[in-house]
Amino acid sequence: MMIIIFLLRGWVLSWFKFEKLFITAFKELFNKEITIASYYFIFFCIGAIGDLILFFNRDYINILFNSPE
Repeated sequence: MMIIIFLLRGWVLSWFKFEKLFITAFKELFNKEITIASYYFIFFCIGAIGDLILFFNRDYINILFNSPE
């Protein structure tokens, strides 16, 4: 679920040309060339990490089934 949310955030930010800012900043900070595919992959990874944190904290079940603890 978090993966989809972060990919959608990346897509919405791209409406405001954030990907160009991100790619330029990444190049200046790390001296590496990245593409728009890398931009979306980074958002995917952040979402995947968020999903793993929810899964291991067992909050994922609460979100999916809306059951109080």
